[in-house]
Amino acid sequence: MRTCLILDDYQQAALALTDWTRLADHVAVSAIAEHIPDADALVARIAQAEILVIMRERTPFPAALLERLPRLQLLVTSGMRNLAIDLAAARARNVVVCGTDSSPTPPTELTWALILGLARHVASEGRAMREGGPWQSTIGTDLAGATLAFLGSGKIGTRVAQIGDPFGMRVIAWSPNLDEARAAAAGVERAASKEALLEASDIVTIHLVLGDRTRGLLGPAELRRMRRDAFLVNTSRAPIIDQDALVRALDEGWIAGAGLDVFETEPLPADSPFRRLPNVLALPHLGYVSRNNYRTFFTQAVEDIEAWLAGAPIRQLG
Repeated sequence: MRTCLILDDYQQAALALTDWTRLADHVAVSAIAEHIPDADALVARIAQAEILVIMRERTPFPAALLERLPRLQLLVTSGMRNLAIDLAAARARNVVVCGTDSSPTPPTELTWALILGLARHVASEGRAMREGGPWQSTIGTDLAGATLAFLGSGKIGTRVAQIGDPFGMRVIAWSPNLDEARAAAAGVERAASKEALLEASDIVTIHLVLGDRTRGLLGPAELRRMRRDAFLVNTSRAPIIDQDALVRALDEGWIAGAGLDVFETEPLPADSPFRRLPNVLALPHLGYVSRNNYRTFFTQAVEDIEAWLAGAPIRQLG
């Protein structure tokens, strides 16, 4: 009997959202709800497992960790891209890495939750209602007639842009790979440059893959190009924005506010300025967290394990 552990099952939902009993004759499956940041404690907890199922980048798997897991044979991640796994190190140790499908719909919807929450000050006004604070203390930002800009031209960015039209927004876009033909196909206006996009926008939302060309794409100079009444939304990856520069921009009022669902360290430390800045609407990386998406993740994780047991792995990464 093989051992399978599901890591970082924060909502304790993994075992309920699909039929793990399909593996019962060959695999003993259990889940760990709490995040284990300490490497020694993590190894002690998971070292006996031959199969690990992980949720996105909640727990990284660098070479140093993989070397301490000699029993590990199969690593299943949600999604078909996980930069927190050292795929070369996994191959060197004969660890098979498989992924799952992931829908662009949940992060698209959450992006709009952040946009609307920022525009109408939902968090602060809701808190005032609960705590007996002032009745109406903010003035909302109109979306109709405003300019929505997105950095990134992939599946999620395109869907976010399409939703801007019913609100009566001008929608512009820029990415290193976006040309006029792709912009026209997406139904958006292509900005002449990143700088032109930032200067023209009321709301900037980021939908880029983290890589060498996008890491630190928005630094102090770029953030200063934004309007003082503009909002910045990031549901992609935190390092695309220089985090120190972002804290300064929010603290000193270079921009009006930010909606953030991703952070360089997750869970976000208790002393992070993103927890205290009044013009930040922060969420705990919920972009992909929806019932249907979770059901897809865990159902296909079972399929991945079944295929691997049969000697024919599917959805392999790397």
